[in-house]
Amino acid sequence: MAGAIIDGKARAAKLRETLTGEIADLKAKTGRAPGLAVVLVGEDPASKVYVRNKAEQTREVGMLSLEFKLPEETHEAEVLALVQRLNADPTVDGILVQLPLPKHIDSAKVLLTIDPEKDVDGFHAVNVGRLWTGDKRALVPCTPTGSMILLKDTVGSLTGANAVVIGRSNIVGKPMAALLLAESCTVTMAHSKTREIEAVVRQADIVIAAVGVPNMVRGSWIKPGATIIDVGINRIPSDNGKTKLVGDCQYEECAAVAGAITPVPGGVGPMTIACLLLNTVTAFKNRN
Repeated sequence: MAGAIIDGKARAAKLRETLTGEIADLKAKTGRAPGLAVVLVGEDPASKVYVRNKAEQTREVGMLSLEFKLPEETHEAEVLALVQRLNADPTVDGILVQLPLPKHIDSAKVLLTIDPEKDVDGFHAVNVGRLWTGDKRALVPCTPTGSMILLKDTVGSLTGANAVVIGRSNIVGKPMAALLLAESCTVTMAHSKTREIEAVVRQADIVIAAVGVPNMVRGSWIKPGATIIDVGINRIPSDNGKTKLVGDCQYEECAAVAGAITPVPGGVGPMTIACLLLNTVTAFKNRN
């Protein structure tokens, strides 16, 4: 019997509905709505789509949306100056600089220039430190936050569960491990250099696949009844000559063994933008 499908699209819609009500209350109490500023440098097609979607959803929940689209050749100093202006702007509660940035701009320098209290991507070293030390003021990266909401909705208590995180990126793998540890899971980090990775994954009650390799995780790797959160979004050629989106898990194989699994698309992806809105509301409340 196939595992239950974890519907991220429906859960994201529910979260946005909750936030819409909360934002209306905050505006009534404080006289203003939370504000999110998004900075896009260059013409990366995927980034343009993301930024457009973020702006639309920001406005839909009743927040102030500010978009700054800069040409590819913009100097690093100009980007840093813009971030500093947004840091000082009292109407801006969240700042997001869309990655990847053009090669001549130092991404790390730009991200560290963002005020940690407005760092709604959760990438600043201050927020990373807060997350790992259990400081409740931490703004946590959006994809792990969304993944954790889906996981707790599906499993309930995570205490004592064996969790394997495949992938060790700063954006997903590492913060996901920190969130799982905070829920009293026993956490194993697996990656491209892990020996006998199939056997490691087979021990897991919870599998977080965030390695960026299409269909890498096979059904034979999965413990029967395990919960799978597939973070991968990979575009591969399709039979009809076009392309299609797939995750890091071979979906049909894994779904046949798992207790529950997120689809791609329609799983973690919609939760990422919803959690960006959640982080902006959190930042607003922390600052007020």
